[in-house]
Parts: sequence; structure tokens; C-alpha cells
Amino acid sequence: MTGRAIRVLLADDHPVVREGLRGMLSLAGDIDVVGEAAGGAEAIELAGRLRPDVVLMDLRMPDLDGATATSRITAELPGVRVLILTTYDADRDIVHAVEAGAAGYLLKDTPRAELTDAVRAAARGETVLTPTVATKLLSHLRAPAAETLTAREVQVLRLVAQGCTNAEIGRQLTIGEATVKSHLIKIFGKLGVDDRTAAVTTAMSRGIL
Repeated sequence: MTGRAIRVLLADDHPVVREGLRGMLSLAGDIDVVGEAAGGAEAIELAGRLRPDVVLMDLRMPDLDGATATSRITAELPGVRVLILTTYDADRDIVHAVEAGAAGYLLKDTPRAELTDAVRAAARGETVLTPTVATKLLSHLRAPAAETLTAREVQVLRLVAQGCTNAEIGRQLTIGEATVKSHLIKIFGKLGVDDRTAAVTTAMSRGIL
């Protein structure tokens, strides 16, 4: 960044929130709010037109969620940094946002000084995470994926990888075919996949198989 003001686009479906953010950021002196979007689709359109340095993006919006908008913006406008600013700190939300390309993840109770520092840091190309969010993200990244599957589920998945049918798996493990199906449903849910092939490839990429 040069000595010019940091250009910020606000994306939040609540006018009161946008007004509050604009007021807080205007006190910084080196930050200029150049636009406001009431939804994800509008955020994408305005980001393309205004080319801000940083987008402060809410996660839950009616027309297009913040993570999807973030993914589009970071893919189409590599020079634009997106900071998630939300009330939600569930692990799934955090991981989804980071995977979408967000440069940081802040909660709406972040103090003004920390918020302005985060905007400056994002504009410099740094990653910004509040301590609680960072802890959750690191815990997710460090957790061995195999721990999410039981020993029996790993056995079932290993036989799936060998090309066995449900009936063949049942015979080898001396369990009913209905039980095999039940294990597979749980495996799909834990791995976040929808079919056997995806389960195997995901498990291999995570070191489970």
C-alpha cells in the first residue's frame, strides 16, 4: 500500500450495521469507505466496478451468502482482499470462508481499533484472524481426519476402496448389508461427500487409507 487511503467496500444486509461500520472506519483517517452492498450479488458487482482494496463481508445474506461472494471476488479480482465480519464463529463457517479465499475472519464484537488494524493488515496482504477463530481453525487443520472415523468405518471404507460391494463387505466383516449401508452413510457425512468414489479419494487425500 502507498500513502493513499485504503478503499473499503462494506457488504452487509443490515443498514444499521453498515452505517455503524462506516462511522467507525471514518475515524481512522486512512480508510475510505467507497461503497456499500446489501447482499452478496451486489458486493460482487460493486467490487468489480469500484475495485476496493478490502471488502468487509458478512456471511449470512439473503440473496447470496458471503462465502460464495468471497469465492467469486477473490477468483475474479485477485487484488481485492476480503475480510469476513460476522456474528457466527462455528467451525464450519470459518473453514468455509477461509477455503473461499477470505483474507481474514473477524467477529462483529471486535473493538474499533482492532477492526481498523485488521483492515490495514488485510490491505498489506496479511491474514487476519481473531484469537478464538485462529484457535478453532488450527484445531480443525491439526485434527487427524482418521479420528473422525471409527475403526469399523475405516474397515468398511478400506473394503470399498478394494471394490467390494455392500454384500461382500458384510460377508467379510460378518455384519448385515443394512449395517454396511448405515456405516457408509455415517462415513459420507463425516467426510462431507455424497458417494463411494468421493469417500475413497477424500480418505486417501487425508491419509485415512
